[in-house]
Amino acid sequence: MDGVSGLDEPLKKSLGPATAKVMAEALDLHTVGDLLHHYPRRYAERGELTTLADLPLDEHVTVVARVADARVHTFNGPRGRGQRLEVTITDGSGRLQLVFFGKGVHKPHKDLLPGTRAMFAGKVSLFNRRTQLAHPAYELLRGTDEEDGPGGTAVDAWAGALIPIYPATTKLESWKIARAVDAVLPHAVDAVDPLPPALREGRGLAELPDALRMIHRPRTKADVLDARERLKWDEAFVLQVALARRRHADSQLAAAPRVPAPDGLLDAFDAKLPFTLTEGQLKVSAEIFGDLAREHPMHRLLQGEVGSGKTMVALRAMLAVVDAGGQAAMLAPTEVLAQQHHRSIVEMMGELAEGGMLGGSERATKVVLLTGSMGAAARRHALLDLVTGEAGIVIGTHALIEDKVKFHDLGLVVVDEQHRFGVEQRDALRGKGKQPPHLLVMTATPIPRTVAMTVFGDLETSVLDQLPAGRSPIASHVVPSADKPHFLARAWERVREEVENGHQAYVVCPRIGDDEDDKKNARKGGAAGEDGDKRPPLAVLEVAEQLAKGPLAGVRVEILHGRMAPDDKDAVMRRFAAGEADVLVATTVIEVGVNVPNATAMVIMDADRFGVSQLHQLRGRVGRGSAPGLCLLVTDAPEASPARGRLSAVAATLDGFELSRIDLEQRREGDVLGQAQSGVRSSLRVLAVIEDEEVIAAAREEAAAVVAADPELAHLPGLRTALAALLDKERAEYLDKG
Repeated sequence: MDGVSGLDEPLKKSLGPATAKVMAEALDLHTVGDLLHHYPRRYAERGELTTLADLPLDEHVTVVARVADARVHTFNGPRGRGQRLEVTITDGSGRLQLVFFGKGVHKPHKDLLPGTRAMFAGKVSLFNRRTQLAHPAYELLRGTDEEDGPGGTAVDAWAGALIPIYPATTKLESWKIARAVDAVLPHAVDAVDPLPPALREGRGLAELPDALRMIHRPRTKADVLDARERLKWDEAFVLQVALARRRHADSQLAAAPRVPAPDGLLDAFDAKLPFTLTEGQLKVSAEIFGDLAREHPMHRLLQGEVGSGKTMVALRAMLAVVDAGGQAAMLAPTEVLAQQHHRSIVEMMGELAEGGMLGGSERATKVVLLTGSMGAAARRHALLDLVTGEAGIVIGTHALIEDKVKFHDLGLVVVDEQHRFGVEQRDALRGKGKQPPHLLVMTATPIPRTVAMTVFGDLETSVLDQLPAGRSPIASHVVPSADKPHFLARAWERVREEVENGHQAYVVCPRIGDDEDDKKNARKGGAAGEDGDKRPPLAVLEVAEQLAKGPLAGVRVEILHGRMAPDDKDAVMRRFAAGEADVLVATTVIEVGVNVPNATAMVIMDADRFGVSQLHQLRGRVGRGSAPGLCLLVTDAPEASPARGRLSAVAATLDGFELSRIDLEQRREGDVLGQAQSGVRSSLRVLAVIEDEEVIAAAREEAAAVVAADPELAHLPGLRTALAALLDKERAEYLDKG
């Protein structure tokens, strides 16, 4: 929450140009305020050693430990005789080996005598099944015991206190960051407080300059807790004020209420449904109908597991708007999904989707499809149906937001799989209404409540947590192909068994493998897996060929990926849905919306290259019928790696909300204002949206009260300054477009 004056001072003025350059390049820290908000990750205590037993592979770590043993070994290498120094360090619970080679042996051999305590920083690797740090940087901790005397390093200034361990890089060790913080810490007095005094005093929170001093140089554990509590409130409150102002601005907009006509299209549709809607579907529909009837635009997020019936709820909302004389548009992220939605909605509506056609019901409307690859004549026809109002419902891809697309009266926009669209695209479609249309955003990625309050804090949230009757269980297993190749052979046998039993299967690969793909991969210099190998990810075209010639010979194998011609993609999906293909080898193009109840097995190749939530989405494509589903997660990642841990978590539960928590805990939150993809540093440093539910909920209430009383924040200059710092140009645009 950078203020003015000293906190805006460039780091090169305080630290010199060389250090400032490394800070900017390695950690994206540019000003004194940036550095003061680069908080320690944890603290090592004098006399208390860190745990070495659970160090994460392939990560840069800082540890505090004591040297147990140090030995120089001479060996014969390709360039003659060489020396290797092996140092064993211990923390009482585990041991770790440090290795130094060649000319780098002499200084550590002199410094790292048995009994010496030091901080060590380096990347954790595996050699001969033992964890080690090769050529770690180190800082001796002299003066840690009374008999050692005062000692001679910057670390000694904190003797008897807690040693902060900072998020560091190979170019900038934790103790160098600590020295830089020492140099700028006096500027903490310039920090402008974003919290209203009544809120801070009412909740017994520390003042901001005190909190900054305590987080960087705590004397006790209580200092750390007090500082973190205060700084969490800063992050939660300023973010919630930004979202509360967005909700307040939305509440001032006018929208046309859309109340369905009695005995109209919606009633006719409900009457012909061959099944009963779930309790959850009825409850969420009632919330949506209530929003549609208001004079301000609905902004609602509908989340539900794969197969929970979101499309049915969205369709009933669209029919209600058509009943009220308006039009509804559904925006889908891919042509495959847009075509699938169009096909399934037309099938569900039957004669009610045949407006103006022979045999169509008198209450019917037209349901049109609009995608970028349509022929000119079909496209002209669809555009005419939209501008005249003949088509009540349109389903399409980003082609819907082109300038030439005009609506007669756009009343509702439904966005499917929200995270796949840029805010500019959603904003452009919403701009096509005479007044702001109502907005329903759908996602099958389960979002914990706290994330919904932060990431989607300007939307009301509805959750569909019941699955319709008839869904089958899915068994998931990790297949470690490098450790146990025979497991992979068995996986292909299982696929063949499913096909012989009359079922179908998906094989998912992370890459296409065509010329364009290979060029892109060559530019990147190959993709390295977490196990350090340099092979590129497995590709659809290669895997499909190997399977058709090898373990799945005689089985009807087809391919599907995003660079195929749209008509070809649709033809493949139609054949697979009709049972004319047995195995579909595809990219993640099948991740959302594809519905083939007869598909019972899925094999995900290089599964460690996908995120936890994405794996859960993919798995939801099987088990959609009466036969049980099977999902096999194939990986080369070593057993102790974080990648294997992620896959084991996916295999262990089918609860999407639990998996989304695991996903967030493992990769932190990124940037909750949606800018993580563009490389902007996260606005969250101490607030964890999973763990800090109470703080976020309380901050939301406080923010709503502050904005209701003073929407422009005229009496809170410190809060305005903090908002300006949080909402840089990109984030402000993101929030404005919603």
